[in-house]
Amino acid sequence: MESHARQVLSAEIEQLEHDLLEMGSRAESMVGQAIEALCTLDAESAKAVLLRDDEIDELDLAIENHCLRMLALQQPMASDLRVIGTAMKMITDLERVGDLSVDIAKIALKIEKEFGQTDFIDLHRIGAVAREMLLLSLESFVKRDLALVEQVCARDDVVDELYRAMRDQIHRHMREQPDEVVSASWLLLAIHHVERIADHAVNIAERVSFMVTGELKQLVESHRSDQPHA
Repeated sequence: MESHARQVLSAEIEQLEHDLLEMGSRAESMVGQAIEALCTLDAESAKAVLLRDDEIDELDLAIENHCLRMLALQQPMASDLRVIGTAMKMITDLERVGDLSVDIAKIALKIEKEFGQTDFIDLHRIGAVAREMLLLSLESFVKRDLALVEQVCARDDVVDELYRAMRDQIHRHMREQPDEVVSASWLLLAIHHVERIADHAVNIAERVSFMVTGELKQLVESHRSDQPHA
């Protein structure tokens, strides 16, 4: 009987991992689509991102309900509880990534309406690193791989450096093109959203670290509350 219960729980956790990867894949795809819309200022592409928000929200609710059922019915052991707890934290981060993608797409629409421009900064580069962090954090969950966790955390510094450099470029553009201050202000917010997406990838990596080691701690120094923010 106990062996059967364990098999059932293992199958439930396998399904949970599958659903998390599906949610993560869709969130990462939304990030890419939103950044591309921002680069090209293509209104139709931006609107397509907005339509995908419900996909992430539905997966968020479905996975949360699945986790709650497992907690109520399956009597998970300590290691299983860490997996389920990590999953519930991950969906919060992934749902927020979806929201930020929508916000970036909305900014693309605003800049397009203002006849602004975005091609004076390298949006593709910062977007690529943030998306890579997201994929690595998901892979670290599936593989229980702390080396991948470290890779995610290391890339956070890269995103922070790119963000600061692009922020300076946008400020310079504002001074040189005062008629584009409104659109440049929206662009400034957009790159902050990309930087936040990278932060959510770090959050996921830190929860994976907890799942594997049983020790919950902040792995990126700049994320600690006692550290000054740039």
